[in-house]
Amino acid sequence: MSALLIILSILDLLVCVVLVVMVLFQKGASQGLGSIAGGADTFFSKTKARSIDALLKKFTSGIAVIFFLLTVVLYLLTKG
Repeated sequence: MSALLIILSILDLLVCVVLVVMVLFQKGASQGLGSIAGGADTFFSKTKARSIDALLKKFTSGIAVIFFLLTVVLYLLTKG
């Protein structure tokens, strides 16, 4: 296994863990683990809480795209 594949595999694993954590921190319909972030409705205004949720969604989407691309690149590199 080449050094490039090892580095990409480790990076893919780290991005995967970050993606899972980002999904868990989002506010769900039943509040889920999103309340771990500190109860945004208690200390912040509702507008700020909504903007934090929107920012989390954007970051999650970006990280998901990065994870997808890394996984496809790893597949193509190991296929050959």
